[in-house]
Amino acid sequence: MRLLFLTAFLLPGLALADIVRIPGPQGPLEAEMISVENAVHVLVIIPGSGPTDRDGNSAQMGLESDTYKLLAEAMAANGVASLRIDKRGLFGSAAAIRDPNAVTIADYAQDVRHWAEYASNIAPCVWIAGHSEGGLVALVAAQQPPEGLCGLILMATSGRPAGRLLVEQFRSNAANAPLIPEAKAIITDLEAGQSRETATMTSVLQPLFHAGIQPYLIDLFSYDPVEVAHGWQGPALIIQGDEDIQVRPHDADLLKNALSQAEQVDLSGGTHMLKAAVAGQPMATYTDPTLPLHEDLVPALIHFLARSSAAE
Repeated sequence: MRLLFLTAFLLPGLALADIVRIPGPQGPLEAEMISVENAVHVLVIIPGSGPTDRDGNSAQMGLESDTYKLLAEAMAANGVASLRIDKRGLFGSAAAIRDPNAVTIADYAQDVRHWAEYASNIAPCVWIAGHSEGGLVALVAAQQPPEGLCGLILMATSGRPAGRLLVEQFRSNAANAPLIPEAKAIITDLEAGQSRETATMTSVLQPLFHAGIQPYLIDLFSYDPVEVAHGWQGPALIIQGDEDIQVRPHDADLLKNALSQAEQVDLSGGTHMLKAAVAGQPMATYTDPTLPLHEDLVPALIHFLARSSAAE
C-alpha cells in the first residue's frame, strides 16, 4: 500500500488532514491530503516555480503567503478534498531525487499523474489545479489524462512561453533597464537550447541563470502553453487577477482562446498570490500569510465544480 500516515489532525466537523507519500524516482514523493467525508471532488494543487512548498511558501525566495494551505482549508470547508504536493527534490519530496534542478516539466507532469491516480481514491472526480508554472505542468499532465481526471484549474498561469514572460517581468521594473539586453540575450540562447557560461554574466544575473538551473530553463522555455492547451478538450477553469505583476490578464485571454470550452474568472484587484492587492504595498500578499484569499476565489471554484457535477 502506497499510503503512509505520518501525522494527522482533525479539522472539527470538516476534514481529516494527513501527510501521504507515493513512490518517486529515487525516493518518496510527499503531499498533504485533506480528505472530506463523501467528497465528490478532489483538487491536486501544484505549486508554482522554484522552491515553493505545498503551502505556497519559499524561504529562499522570501515568499510567505500560505496561499495553497488557505485554499485547501477553504475548499474542505465547502466539501472539497485536496492534495497539496511538494515537487520532486524539494521539501517533503526531497528524497525523490538527489538534485532538485535535474528535472523537466515532463517529470513534474508524470508525478502529477501519479498523484491524480492516488487522488481518485479520495474522491471520484479529480481536478488538477496548477498555480503559475504549475498550470503549465497541469496542461502537460493532461496530455495523457490519468484515471479519474475531471478537468483542469489554471490559476495565474502564463499563456506565453516562460522565456517571453521573463523578459516582460524584467522590463516591468525600471531598475532593470541596464540588465535587459544581456538578460534577453541569455534567454534567447536558452530558448535555442544553448547554455551560457555563468562567469561571463553580470553578477546580479548569475543566480537566476546559474549552470545548474540552465538545463531546466532550456526545457521550460521550450513549451508554449497555448500549443499544449490545444491538446485538452475537457472542462477547465482559468483564474486570473488583474493586479498580478507576474502573469497578466492577457495570458488568461490567450489560454481562453486555446481552451474554447473553458470558463474564465477574473479576480478584480487580485494578485499573483490569489489575494486582494494591498494599496501601496505591492509585495504584501507575497509576504503576509494572514491576508485572506481573494473573496471571489473560493466561491468561483465551488460554483464551477457544482456546475460541472450538474453537467455530468
